[in-house]
Amino acid sequence: MNVILLGAPGAGKGTQAEALAQRRGLVQLSTGEMLRAAIRAGTEIGKKTESVMKSGGLVSDEIVIGIISDRIDEPDCKNGFILDGFPRTLKQAAALTKLLAAKGRNLDAVIELRVDDAALIGRIEKRAADALAAGQPVRADDNAETLKLRLLAYYRETSPLIGYYFAHDQLKTVNGMAAIDDVAQQIDDVLDGKA
Repeated sequence: MNVILLGAPGAGKGTQAEALAQRRGLVQLSTGEMLRAAIRAGTEIGKKTESVMKSGGLVSDEIVIGIISDRIDEPDCKNGFILDGFPRTLKQAAALTKLLAAKGRNLDAVIELRVDDAALIGRIEKRAADALAAGQPVRADDNAETLKLRLLAYYRETSPLIGYYFAHDQLKTVNGMAAIDDVAQQIDDVLDGKA
C-alpha cells in the first residue's frame, strides 16, 4: 500500500505517518531524511545533493525524484510506503506519477488532513508555551508569524495538489482537527475502504 499524506504545516502529517507506518507495516519516507541518508551513504545522487546543499541551493526535483526512486526499490518498501512532505508541487506530483508507473506501482490513497488555519496557529502557540513551561527549547519555527509564512507557501505551491489528486479520483479527506487517535481511525477507515 502506497500512501501520500497532504495537509498544511502543523496538520499532523508526520505524527500520522509515523503511527500509520507502525500499524500497517509500511515505511515512512520523509524527503529530508532520504536526502541526508543518501549523503551519508555516498551514493551518486547523495554526492549531487551534498554539493547543492553546501552551496546553499535548493535540491532539484530531478534529484529528489531520483532519491525516491532509489529508496522505494529497497526491500523494506516492498509492502508499501507513506510519503511525508512529498510531493509539494504539481510538477513533483506528475513526476511521481510517471515514476510509479514506470515501476509498475500505484498510489493507493492520497489523504488530505484538513485543518483550520486559525486553530493551527493556536496549536503552534500552545506547543511553544508547553515547551517553555516544561523547560524545553522551543522550535525556531514554533511561532505564529513563521507559521503564517509557511501557510502562504503551502497555499501557493502545495494546495493545488488537492485538486490534482481529486481530478485523478485519488483524494480522500479526513478531519485533521480531531484528536490524534480519531484522525488515525479516519485514515484507517479510508485505507480499509470504509470512508
